[in-house]
Amino acid sequence: MEFSIELMPGVAPTSKASYRMSTPDLVELKLQIKKIPEKRYIRPSVSPLVAPILFVKKKDPTLRLCINYRQLKKVTIKISFVAV
Repeated sequence: MEFSIELMPGVAPTSKASYRMSTPDLVELKLQIKKIPEKRYIRPSVSPLVAPILFVKKKDPTLRLCINYRQLKKVTIKISFVAV
């Protein structure tokens, strides 16, 4: 299946610098990026669109990977479906 994200006319793809991470966070990021495709949650992308990522600490000592889509959502054409 092919999917695409439609941007508003005249808007360039978003590009925001990633958040700064500590060395342990970078190690965890590499570990999670390696594990996630194996579980088939994501697949490689060639899209010019970028969304920065960060980690949020859970109640236990593990980290949750979060993706900040706010800038991307601002320039995306909203598609609404009407239920029949």
